[in-house]
Amino acid sequence: MISPAIRTLQTVVMDLIFLVLQRQHSQDIVTIEQQYDKFKLSKFPEKFRDLLTVINIINALIDKNKQQQYFKQLLEQSYNILGQNLKITEDDVQTSYTLFDAVADLQLISLMNEHLSMDDSFNVFILALPNESTSDPVFYKNYPSLLSIQRKYIQIRATIFYQFNIVVERTISTLDLSLLPGQSILVDYIRMVKHYLLQKRKFAWLEESLSKTEHESISELPEVKFDTIKATSDDNEGKNTIFNQAFEQLHENAHVIFRLSNERLWLATYLEMHSIDQGGPYRDSITAICSDICSTRLPLFIFCPNGQANTGLNRDCRIPNIFPPNKPISNKFKKQYKFIGQLMGMAIRKKHYLNLKFPILLWKQLVGEDITMKDIEAIDIQSFAIIKEMEINIEQNQSIDIDSDINYLCTSIMSELRFDVISSSGQTYELIPGATKLTKSTPPISRPNGGVIISSTSDLTTFEKAVPIIIPIAKSNILPRKANLFKMSKL
Repeated sequence: MISPAIRTLQTVVMDLIFLVLQRQHSQDIVTIEQQYDKFKLSKFPEKFRDLLTVINIINALIDKNKQQQYFKQLLEQSYNILGQNLKITEDDVQTSYTLFDAVADLQLISLMNEHLSMDDSFNVFILALPNESTSDPVFYKNYPSLLSIQRKYIQIRATIFYQFNIVVERTISTLDLSLLPGQSILVDYIRMVKHYLLQKRKFAWLEESLSKTEHESISELPEVKFDTIKATSDDNEGKNTIFNQAFEQLHENAHVIFRLSNERLWLATYLEMHSIDQGGPYRDSITAICSDICSTRLPLFIFCPNGQANTGLNRDCRIPNIFPPNKPISNKFKKQYKFIGQLMGMAIRKKHYLNLKFPILLWKQLVGEDITMKDIEAIDIQSFAIIKEMEINIEQNQSIDIDSDINYLCTSIMSELRFDVISSSGQTYELIPGATKLTKSTPPISRPNGGVIISSTSDLTTFEKAVPIIIPIAKSNILPRKANLFKMSKL
């Protein structure tokens, strides 16, 4: 098996080669076939050529102007896949290309994911499509965008998606999919169209990664002793909680224990209860650990602002505690956040249900999905109502040149704002150095510097102290890199 360092190096080298090819290609207007001849790409390794094919298909899929060429090699591959069932010409491909928009694409992918015939073979699925979609509206009940498209062109588009998945499968082993957005051009390309990858294929890749990275089962599991009486006594830092008792006994070897192939990863013993762990106490201990994580007994997580203000959505969601920007998190808290990340990865490996009330933006980061302003607004509606109004005012007044008018408009909304903010934990932090020295007589926020408070507040709201500890551990130490090919909702 290729080491992570070698795979990362491979990805970097392929990124560089791809950039050189792109630069040369931009200087000369050539077809994809001419590019192959000009740069003698046939002499490159097969997996790299497959990767270029993937990129060409992606460029065609995301081209809103519908001007990207499809690779002729796809037509040749379609004959091998479909045999005599469907003959595809270049004109057919182009016609199908123009008939599908992003919505129709996603609905066709959903149909391919959900139709039972795909469990047999792709050919069976192709033949199962109605002769004319308009004559069988029931078949496309959940896929209305496909109703107006002829069967032939749906078959062609489905074939292209199927071929795309085959070529991606041949190439992903060469790429380091654990790289963050912006760290690899090629990985970003794959991640950008991961919704075009079929669920059955992605789950097969995930299971393969899980099996390759798990450790062999052991006969003597570690025993974890839980003192339930001690757990009922309150203390300031949650030292008596079930979570902390599990943490103290497991965290040093969690990177090994949580990869074991055993059905259960520890034996739970409840002191003075004389329990014999046949599975029940083990599951109970996981439930109790999660309950402590999302409680006030531990200082690691707090209610999101909507929960604290009892307004908006997701009031029951917990977010990592907000720590002062100018002070590091204690080593104890770092280890505990790391342990939670390991628990999250373990849960996906073992298909355990963790009752953790985390917001969607935290789970999104597990699979590398972009965090949107809407995600943050979903947990802090009050702050982002103010920020949204500020952004609208700043945007509307970009073209105004009269300083007095600008200051008047800004003052109407920003007069009470300063360059400090009350965090979700209730503490006041400076957004810029020396903010507390700004007096009420000083107008601290105006059009030129209004953007600073927007970006600074956003950064603080995304609790960037704890997340970089939790997520990388869940992704790299326990969770396989191919999880990045999933959307958050599918995991």
